[in-house]
Amino acid sequence: MRVTRLFLSAALLSAAVPMAPAYAVAALQAHRAVYDLTLNKASDRSGITGISGRMVYEFNGSACEGYTVKFRFVTQIVTNDNTRLTDQQTTTFEDAEGKTFSFVTKSFVDQNLDKEVKGVATREPKGLKVDIDKPEKSTLELAATQFPTQHLVELIGKAEKGESFYQTNLFDGSEDANKVMTTTVVVGKQTVADKSDPEAPALAKLAADKYWPVDIAYFDDTDKSGEEVPEYRISFKLHENGITRDLVMDYGDFSMTGKLVNLSLFDQAKPCPASKK
Repeated sequence: MRVTRLFLSAALLSAAVPMAPAYAVAALQAHRAVYDLTLNKASDRSGITGISGRMVYEFNGSACEGYTVKFRFVTQIVTNDNTRLTDQQTTTFEDAEGKTFSFVTKSFVDQNLDKEVKGVATREPKGLKVDIDKPEKSTLELAATQFPTQHLVELIGKAEKGESFYQTNLFDGSEDANKVMTTTVVVGKQTVADKSDPEAPALAKLAADKYWPVDIAYFDDTDKSGEEVPEYRISFKLHENGITRDLVMDYGDFSMTGKLVNLSLFDQAKPCPASKK
């Protein structure tokens, strides 16, 4: 089981690189969302008998100044042999034009620091340059791609146009920050939540808002085996303002769910000065 990939499932929260600023497409709601995590299913091969935990996702910023994400993913994983506590803490910043993406991720196992990855990715005319500071200084040249907020904005834009299937690329700084992921996205018909929706209390005034059911499969762009098997899949309900909920994270041998239990909406940023539009 790849614990680091398990950590990153909700970060998305993620084809051609957009030629125009991506953030003109959607008004994203600054917010803090808390999800309870539980085991959905697991095969005998996984060795997992139980998973419980909590995920906290905080999204701030604006189309003028850029976007910051603070993300924490804590799980207690029970196997046939032991119980392990994993904790990932990630902070990222994506500039308003989607040209640079800074990231730092600290991963803990049983409260001991297991790994720290820190760096900055920059979109250049011929591709993506990644300068890694930790665990060791290095520089990578990767394929042209987009970053997580661009990925989300593109998804909302295509959903609003009624596009139900497309493929695009993503760099999110996960694992060793050394690869671009190919994502295959399926978008269902926009619908309204049922009154008995268990996440309605957490959504509060947003409970009546429409959402799209979305399924994203993530493929390793460096895998040339031809097997075309995704590293993992995530399905969720996506609101027009970028809030996601009712998560199902599928790693093949096991899957887990993330149910929204608390949602705080932050004040929206003021409009950009005319000089920055």
